[in-house]
Amino acid sequence: MKKLLSLLFALTVVFAVNAQIETPAASPASKLEQKVGLTDITVTYSRPSVKGRTIFGELEAWGSIWRTGANQNTVITFSDDVKVGDQALKAGSYAIFTKLNSAKQWDIMFYTDTNNWGTPRNWDTSKVAATVSVEVFEVPFNVETFTIDINSITSNSAKIEMLWEKSYVAIPFTVPTDAKVTAAINAVMNGPSANDYYASAVYYLNSGKDIKQAKTWIDKAMSMFETPVFYQLRQQSLIYAAAGDKKGAISLAKQSLEAAKKAGNAQYVKFNEASLKDWGAK
Repeated sequence: MKKLLSLLFALTVVFAVNAQIETPAASPASKLEQKVGLTDITVTYSRPSVKGRTIFGELEAWGSIWRTGANQNTVITFSDDVKVGDQALKAGSYAIFTKLNSAKQWDIMFYTDTNNWGTPRNWDTSKVAATVSVEVFEVPFNVETFTIDINSITSNSAKIEMLWEKSYVAIPFTVPTDAKVTAAINAVMNGPSANDYYASAVYYLNSGKDIKQAKTWIDKAMSMFETPVFYQLRQQSLIYAAAGDKKGAISLAKQSLEAAKKAGNAQYVKFNEASLKDWGAK
């Protein structure tokens, strides 16, 4: 029994020691977050080091597709539709792969499948959402650890920069800042939308705030909707009832009831029937 207990204790100690040991990754993970204009860009990647090797042309052969980093895919995420080079790229996440054509020119490819360790075993050209051809520049010093950065930032554009060993490339991209700001300006200058008035009125009703203001807003909203639906009419009837306009509330509840029946919404049929009964409708 003592031997068994000693063995279990020894195994427990070994497990505890092993569980506490953490060693550094050869290519540590990194995450870059940058806002350009009103667009959020995130890059997650692993950062290998040169370690005395010749990288481009030897470790990564000319003509090959490089994973653009190490380990799992290097992934870039755009919160808006953008343009890389002169090519449109939808909002979303893309793996970045690099075709190492020569010491002077590379093709940067944005690949829709981001769940690979290294380059895909079966390369699918249909998954290449955009390709940007870039010039490779030689830097006058050695960049030991692979680096991705976003620089040359303006309100509408920036460059994705990559540096490693003695090579530097930059991928220009543009973001829809002007379109987003213009749309926001137009929305504000045109005044609140029907949904803005409706949401504000319902909030005032549910929060017990100024019911007269809620009635003004709901009437404005309903005048702007082309065809008010049953749940909107329902809220309007409740606001009228809370404002003391029982006659108006009954009329609106009847409209909501008929609309709910046509829509096949049994729940709202019951809601309206109950309210009409409470309000003494005939």
